[in-house]
Parts: sequence; structure tokens; C-alpha cells
Amino acid sequence: MSQPLRSGTDCAAWRELETLAQAISASSTRELFAQDAQRFEHCCIEAAGLALDYSRQRVDARVVNCFAALADQLSLRSRIEAMFRGDAINSTENRAVLHTALRRSDATSLEVAGEDIGALVRSERERMLTFAEDVRAGIIRSSSDQSFTLVVNIGIGGSDLGPAMAVQALKQFSSGAPGVAFVSNVDGCQLADLLEHADPERTLFIICSKTFTTLETLTNARSARAWILQRLGPKRLPQHFAAVSVNAKAMDEFGVHPAYRFAMWDWVGGRYSVWSAIGVSLAIAIGRAGFESFLSGGREIDEHFRAAPWHENLPLLAGLLGVWNIDLLGLPTLAVLPYDSRLARLPAYLQQLEMESNGKHVRLDGTPTALPTCPVIWGEPGNNAQHSFFQLLHQGTQRAALDFLLPINSSCASQPQQDLAIASCLAQVEALALGKDADQVRAELARQKLSPERSAALLPHKMHEGSRPLSLLLFERLDPATLGRIIALYEHKVFVQSVVWGDNAFDQWGVELGKTLTESFIPLVQKPEAVTGQSSSLMGALSYVQRWRN
Repeated sequence: MSQPLRSGTDCAAWRELETLAQAISASSTRELFAQDAQRFEHCCIEAAGLALDYSRQRVDARVVNCFAALADQLSLRSRIEAMFRGDAINSTENRAVLHTALRRSDATSLEVAGEDIGALVRSERERMLTFAEDVRAGIIRSSSDQSFTLVVNIGIGGSDLGPAMAVQALKQFSSGAPGVAFVSNVDGCQLADLLEHADPERTLFIICSKTFTTLETLTNARSARAWILQRLGPKRLPQHFAAVSVNAKAMDEFGVHPAYRFAMWDWVGGRYSVWSAIGVSLAIAIGRAGFESFLSGGREIDEHFRAAPWHENLPLLAGLLGVWNIDLLGLPTLAVLPYDSRLARLPAYLQQLEMESNGKHVRLDGTPTALPTCPVIWGEPGNNAQHSFFQLLHQGTQRAALDFLLPINSSCASQPQQDLAIASCLAQVEALALGKDADQVRAELARQKLSPERSAALLPHKMHEGSRPLSLLLFERLDPATLGRIIALYEHKVFVQSVVWGDNAFDQWGVELGKTLTESFIPLVQKPEAVTGQSSSLMGALSYVQRWRN
């Protein structure tokens, strides 16, 4: 493989994109549609059960051609294959990046550094799925020989966000499963609220922590352990605890059941780990067949990403549209707006996936990034958002790029109501893209027979500039395979953007500083009266801790 360029700004295609951005910024979205009578056909790509309509983005054929040229100039094909092959593309940690291996089919093998990764994944997947099915079926039982009615996933970050989002999204497919709940925050309130009505005789906890040392996870796990010990006693504890970790000694000391332990590997980052045993709570919720369908959906996007021409490649287009909006149109945030309330946790999941991956200030070689990297991700289910922050999106001075996600079929057998959601979504994307100009407002006011003075006063308030850049991702229904496709699409989008920005999307050194400081601050909080020599602001906060703590 030839040595790749460091980032997109080193490429001739980037300089052409800068020129095109200046020209297109002067054109409205209405004008772009007027210039191309077949704009939708030219700007909607369907693949692997997803349809990406980017016709309302501020791009034209010249820009998309430059996207393809940029991908070639960055040797993106070679970079993709290096990831799938298991090269150590996480250079700061000298690790392979093999979350894609977690969803490979049983028929494919993968050897990395002399180890058969394919066999390793298949073996652990089978153990995990067998466990999940046995919990669902009541074969694995509690210490009182009862089936479990509540499974509690204790984790944080990638050990919580992906599985929690997916379990909520796929609630329709959880019939016959015990309830599955998630606890992550260290303050104890999530766990306390959950245990208030839980039956210890029928509750199973799954501790998800690769090292079994994560502060938040271990704090909640110890509280759950104390709850079980108090109510059931030490001999019955192991049958109520499973774990996903590599720290056998810590699991032994904690009391995790020896047969309820599952592995994870350092070539899978937490935010990419829902496909692994970290997804055991999801597998319990949707069953073996559902989880395998989830994997197959992700695999479809993997195959599409590797093979599809750039002009028809969903992750490539999604990634470079994002770069275009952030770096060339100056839009620093991305609102994610699903029109299905079961995808309510998708924006939070994508916050970690995108912002932890590409929220970087240096490139692979340690030099400062030449471009802003990664937008701020935010969002809500679409109809709720319409009645919350859409005023800013339509008429505010703060601008954002937008991702709308629209299932056509209802997730809860309420198609008439989903049809209303579809109508709402389509109306919003049209309004945000096309706006309402002065002539349209004047005609509307004239129909209301208002006085000329009143019409003139209202005119500026009722105008909508439009031209808000947005993508519409359509799919038939929200099912396990579709959710797998959506997650894999965003994962590969992140990778494409990291290649353009020249950063490492697979480390997270910025997270470590706060973790390290927390350990040193715990004694200060426990005995604030004894603290000296800290900054005035820290001393001031600790004085309130001392004065107001019960």
C-alpha cells in the first residue's frame, strides 16, 4: 500500500471543493432544484435497505465528483482494506480496529498476527447467544430456582449507550424476554430507582467493564452486590451476577458466576462494541435470531462500504457531506432527528460514536489538525423536537446541519399515527430546505386581508430563509437488521471523516484526564475540611460540599 496523504487539505480535490463552496454558498436550495429537474434521482442512493436522500444538501454533481476524487487521492480504498484486514490503524495504541470482525459470517475466516480472529469471535458469540437464550427461556435460573424477570446491565459509555439504545429501539422484538434495564451514572439514583421495585429473587445483573475497574461501573456493581447480599446472602450471590470483562481475578473476588463470564478484546473500542458480548443484554432482549439479524444488517453495510462505487457509497457520501458542512459551509453542529420515539437514544449513542472518535486536535503524526474535526451532535425524536428547538432551526442565527431518520412502517402497530409522523417529517424537511420568501409571505398576508401597515410589520417575522442543509435517511421499518445497518453506516461515516481530517478515530486520550483527576479528588471530597493548597475555585466548591452535605 502506498503511503497515504496525511489529510484532505493535502489534496487537489480539497482546493476544488473550497472553490465550489464559495460558489454554492451564493445559491439557495430552491435554485439548486431549479437547475436540475431530476435532482432527487441524482441525489438519492438506495442500498442495503436504506435510502439516503441528500437532495436538500447544499451540493451539486461537481461537489460529489470532488468527493470521489478526494477519496481516491486519500487512498481510501486501501485504508478501508487495512481496517478490515486487521492492520494496527489505531497507531497511538498500536492496535488493530476489528469491530467489523464481530459481525462477520461464520463462513469467513480472519487471521491477524497469527491468531484466528474469526474462530475467536464465533466461539465467544456462540457462548453469549446460548447464555442469552437460556436466560430468556428460564433454563438459567436464579438462586431460588426461578426464571429471571429483570436483567440489569451495569456499565457506562460504550458498555451502556449502544445496548441501551438498541434495546429501546427494538422493543417490538422483545416478546418473551425478561425486562432489561440499564444503570450507568455514578450518583446512584438510577440504581436506587430501579431496585425500589425489583425482586432480588428474580434479578440478574450483568457487569460490563473490560478491566473490571471502571469507577462508575464498579461503584454501581458494588451497590447491587450489597443489595443481593443483604436480601439473599453470600451463598446465593453468584447466580445473580454475570460479567463481560477480561479481569478473571477481579470477577472471582466479586463473586461473578464462573460460567456467566464473557470476553472482549483490545481491538474493539467501547463505542464500537455493541456487536460483541457487550451486547449480551440486547441478545437477551431480542433473542438469538434477532441478534444474528442485527449482525447481518451491519455486515451488509460493511460489504457495501468495501465494494460500492464512491458515487453510490452510503458511508462515503454521509461522511463527506458532514465534512463539507463542518469545514466548508461552517456548520459546527449536527442535529439527529429520528421520527420514531423508540430511537430516542440514538442521538446520545451517536454523541459518543462521533465526538469521542473524531473530537481530536492533532493528526496521526501529532501535528495540529488543519480543519475543525467533528460537529457537536445533538437531537431528539422529530415531533418532540418540532415543538422544542425547531424555531431556531427554521429562523435562528445559529445554524446546524440536520440528519432526519424516517421509518415508513410503525414500530408499534399504529400505522395511522406513523403516517402522521411521516407527514410531519416530510413537511419539516421541505420547509427547512425551501423556506418561505417575501413574495410567498405577502401573498399569505393578502389572503388574510390585513392592513398594509400590519402586513408590512409582520413580513420579516414570517419569512424563512430555508437552505438548511439536511439529509433524509429512509427505511422500511425499524427491525434488528435495519438498526444494524444504521449503526454500521454511522461507524463507517466516522472512519471516512477521520481519513479526511487525518486523525485517529479509535483512541480517546481526552477521556483519560478527567478519570485520572477523579481518583485524586475523591479524598478531597470525602474530607473537604482537611484540604489545603488547591486552587481558590476548587477550595470554594469544597467549602459548599462541607457546609451543605448532610
